[in-house]
Amino acid sequence: MTVKIISLFPDVLGTYGDHGNARILAHLLHLSGRSYELITVGINDPVPTDGDLYLLGGGEDGPQALAARRLAEGSPLHRVVERGRPILAICAGYQLLGRSFVAEGTTRAGLGLLPVESVRGSARMVGEVLLTPFVPIGQSLMTGFENHGGQTILDDDAQPLGRVYRGVGNGGDGCDGIIHGSIVGSYLHGPILARNPGLARWLLSRIGVETLELSHHHWTLYEERVHASEGALWSRHGA
Repeated sequence: MTVKIISLFPDVLGTYGDHGNARILAHLLHLSGRSYELITVGINDPVPTDGDLYLLGGGEDGPQALAARRLAEGSPLHRVVERGRPILAICAGYQLLGRSFVAEGTTRAGLGLLPVESVRGSARMVGEVLLTPFVPIGQSLMTGFENHGGQTILDDDAQPLGRVYRGVGNGGDGCDGIIHGSIVGSYLHGPILARNPGLARWLLSRIGVETLELSHHHWTLYEERVHASEGALWSRHGA
């Protein structure tokens, strides 16, 4: 089976390098000897609904509003969700999948695929984030970089991606992101899958693709990087 990875609108939602998430998935598939096709969809291109895994990244207010309008045309992602295909949505992409978000000072309708609403925060949230994931991805910690002015409010029964203990994340619940059906949302850039390879492998497992186990060497390097980030954050907070 050829795995189709769909990277949506990196030409406008690519401010923080989130298209790198698609490249990480492609690399893992290559290492595992799996056939794959990486399809980059521009803002004016039709959105295919026959992909296996979809990726949305972060961007400024104007591009975010434009992306939301494009994805409302014909509701392609609603059909993707009906098929149970995973979607990884980061920052602006995460917000626009909810019921509403704020862009350019105006509250706008989202796609309604997530039980969340995003509002303007009191201050911009910028910096490194450390969290403990609520999903079994083989990592006790996740890291990333956040840069957003919005706060995302989850419904009471919604499941966050992880508990934040350094950084801000969603902005008010002590958590970051969401896991809702086949959708994973987060504020973590980095790109998130480069900094958290366990999450990349977990996403691929959700479409029945088992990739190669990461070697002890790779995990050792990863843990060293995480704990280095953790130490830097502790120092920054005076701990």
